[in-house]
Amino acid sequence: MSVAETDRLHTVGADDISPARIAFGRALVWGAAAAMVAMFAVQALFEGGIIAFGFENWRPVLYLYIVWGVCLCIAQVLIRGEQGKRALFVIPAVLFVISMVVFPLLFGLWISFSDWNLSSLTGRKFNGLDNVRQMATDPFYWNALFNMVIYVAAILVEYAIAFALALLLNAEIRARKFWRVMFLLPLMLSPVAVSWMMGKSMMEIRFGPLARLARWLGWENPSFFGSPEMAKLTIMLMDAWTFIPFMMIMILAGLQAIPKEVQEAAKVDGANAWQGFWQVTFPLMLPVSVTAIMIRVIFKLKLADIIINVTSGGPGGATDTVTSFIFREYRDRSNVGYGTLLAMVYLVLIVIFMTILLKVSDRIVRRVTGMG
Repeated sequence: MSVAETDRLHTVGADDISPARIAFGRALVWGAAAAMVAMFAVQALFEGGIIAFGFENWRPVLYLYIVWGVCLCIAQVLIRGEQGKRALFVIPAVLFVISMVVFPLLFGLWISFSDWNLSSLTGRKFNGLDNVRQMATDPFYWNALFNMVIYVAAILVEYAIAFALALLLNAEIRARKFWRVMFLLPLMLSPVAVSWMMGKSMMEIRFGPLARLARWLGWENPSFFGSPEMAKLTIMLMDAWTFIPFMMIMILAGLQAIPKEVQEAAKVDGANAWQGFWQVTFPLMLPVSVTAIMIRVIFKLKLADIIINVTSGGPGGATDTVTSFIFREYRDRSNVGYGTLLAMVYLVLIVIFMTILLKVSDRIVRRVTGMG
């Protein structure tokens, strides 16, 4: 009797797989991969106008990708046996991520170097580096990038306010639970609701309650979005009002996790309130603070909804962010190729900026906490 018949728990290992089976598995997966790459190359050359034959769309490439994925799963079992069966729990998820992330990214990179205006009858055509040259001389795009620097820098002020509120709500005050709920109310509203409720209603120059209050206090023409500086400040205030509670609740959770014995020991050693905060509380809260700031930066880098609903980037692009500017390139100008290039460049800038910020913050945390 064979080993498999006498041992029911026997699994197929590498020694039980014949060379012919391994060769067939490899030929299956590499053959499907070669067919998919060839189909992709033919379609790419056809889309670029280099060859005259091809397909109307990219669906054949998608179908071959699915076939290649099935062949890859089968080949794993043929080549690796029992370990290949275990890999089947992971491979479909990996293939799905590739199809939902990598392929759209490659397609976006492809159309970034093309002239594709949805209002034109000529359709998409390759234009080389024309979009890059247009971006380099586009004052509105560089203005949007400069605005993003200002908006991100304002996070430090938001962090200080959030920290102060967290300290207040962590203290022994009356109706502490009530105030916690009240301060969290802005976070429960969507930015779109905030933009319409405040920007379109309460700050309306003729009948808005805030405009009437400002007029009663002596401001003759209370236009919150009339000048570039005032409009930018108002946008930052609305965005801060929405997201400061998010940072506050994270910092409050960190404050409640600090043992009271540490603060009491500082008082016994003679530290006053300011010294206890700066030398004990703040260093202990630094990891939580960095996490809160990082998440807030991510939200700030994609700021667009409030600006689109309230000012549409105005006056004269003064309040534009990169995201809102790209949105208007798509919606107002139907310029898909140029808008996609701007999005790709912005993605690269975000990756570089966040990488540098993470490294710098990690060094600061290690230096302050003495872990470096």
